[in-house]
Amino acid sequence: MKKAFLLFLLKLLPETRCFSIKRSLLRLVGYEIGHDVRVCSSARFLGAGHIILKEGTWIGHESMLVSTSLISVGAKVDIAPKVYIGTGTHIVDPVGERTAGQGISKDVVIEDGVWIGTGSILLPGTRIGRKSVIAAGAVVTGNIGSLCIAAGVPAKPIKNIS
Repeated sequence: MKKAFLLFLLKLLPETRCFSIKRSLLRLVGYEIGHDVRVCSSARFLGAGHIILKEGTWIGHESMLVSTSLISVGAKVDIAPKVYIGTGTHIVDPVGERTAGQGISKDVVIEDGVWIGTGSILLPGTRIGRKSVIAAGAVVTGNIGSLCIAAGVPAKPIKNIS
């Protein structure tokens, strides 16, 4: 109940102000929040997992982080509006009553300096290397290396950053 109340308070603050209060609330929830992290009030944090946001990171409007294990976001990462990052999925069960079988969790790791474009989706098990760009609307399903631009569904590297 305490966690839900603290996250509710976060939503009551001005969208792009009061960042130090938001950092304090997220720390009280139990997340690891670095110096100068800026979170928009409409961002949502769900699940019982752990979230790490390192220094200088920006979480944009209406983004959603759903953690059943670990979401680790490096330093100076920019997450645009309406980005979804989730760690929970299911094993496909071809014989049971439901195809979505046993639930499993896979960590998501975003290294330093990454820019994630609007409306992107980062699925369980994703790892994005430092200083990479994920294009708007991309769906990331695995590993994206460092210093590249990735786009598409599923996201694939389309250009190196030199």
